[in-house]
Amino acid sequence: MTVYDIFLAPFADFGFMRRALVACLCLSLGSGPIGVLLMLRRMSLMGDAMSHAVLPGAAIGYLVAGSLSLTAMGIGGLVAGLSVALLSGLVSRTTVLQEDASFASFYLTSLALGVLIVSLRGSNIDLLHVLFGTILAIDAPALFQIGTISSVTLAVLAVIYRPLVAECFDPGFLRAVGGRGPVYHVLFLLLVVLNLVASFQALGTLMAVGLMMLPAAIAQLWSRSLPSMIAIAAISATASGYVGLIASYHLELASGPTIIMTAAVIYGLSIFLAPSGLAWRIFPRPHLKG
Repeated sequence: MTVYDIFLAPFADFGFMRRALVACLCLSLGSGPIGVLLMLRRMSLMGDAMSHAVLPGAAIGYLVAGSLSLTAMGIGGLVAGLSVALLSGLVSRTTVLQEDASFASFYLTSLALGVLIVSLRGSNIDLLHVLFGTILAIDAPALFQIGTISSVTLAVLAVIYRPLVAECFDPGFLRAVGGRGPVYHVLFLLLVVLNLVASFQALGTLMAVGLMMLPAAIAQLWSRSLPSMIAIAAISATASGYVGLIASYHLELASGPTIIMTAAVIYGLSIFLAPSGLAWRIFPRPHLKG
């Protein structure tokens, strides 16, 4: 077997592999920066909670369409995710509960409700598709939706980048100069939900956050500069998608979990090899002598 057969032939021979690869690229470009900002804002687990919160909306979209229509399920997931985000924020501001606690309560309720809806009206195969995704079944309309969401994400981030970063590192300063911190926070939550909906179509609700947070963790191990962290996150997510698709094709594995496991392997290697990793602690570099 030649290098071409291993690394290029699957994409040259099969259209579904090419569409899956383009979907991974689009998801990487949109989810990478979002994941880095989520991590800097200490909202990593909140992103995971919101990925499960889209499930009841997707399930209702499935019931309305009568099939696994990605358009209907995507719209339902978007509405459900935004509703959970806004309700969690409202509860945290009107009760003694912190925002993470209200998110956890709503996400558990949403996950149970979504699984219940799909199991009542669909088959076990439908439930597996909703939970774990079908990246190899991405068609042209779904690919267009994912590409549109990634483009909108990059455009909005370019517009609100500076105030969003200021709110991450010094929200007090943003309030002092009259910045609209809550507005940027809501816009950022909207981008998070949009990217989770795009990832949900490819990776399912259980792993939608995978290409968002694992590359962000990898980037944080390798860099301390925000622009380079965003670039590293996007590159590592793209590499995970490509290698995961290749591995799943040749080893006959499920594509979505293989992509996430590839990202996990890169994360594990980064823990040891990155400049702030364990290898440099076990074998410290010699200090300069005065």
